[in-house]
Amino acid sequence: MHSTFKVLIFTAILLATSLNTTNLGAQVFSQEERPPKENEEWLTKQQREQARQRNIERQQKLKKDTDRLLELATELKQYVDRTNENTLSVDVVKKCEEIEKLAKDVKNKMKGT
Repeated sequence: MHSTFKVLIFTAILLATSLNTTNLGAQVFSQEERPPKENEEWLTKQQREQARQRNIERQQKLKKDTDRLLELATELKQYVDRTNENTLSVDVVKKCEEIEKLAKDVKNKMKGT
């Protein structure tokens, strides 16, 4: 019984060793075995398409944010028109802070950061 167990263990070790060596060989590519040029072209095309999609999304976000900036600036003008030299509304200060934050976000998006 012990000899059968030893044979099974030995066979399992040999099998595992041969599988590991086969897997290692499959993972290492020489320069001659690089993917065909078609795969490289496909990958490049995919990367360009992803970059184009990111630019489209960034442009849409910029448009939305600048529309919001215009809306906030209009609201700020209305708040300021309702105040006089003796009153400074808390709403005006909050609106200015919101505009400032959004303007900074728009600036960063335009820079691409």
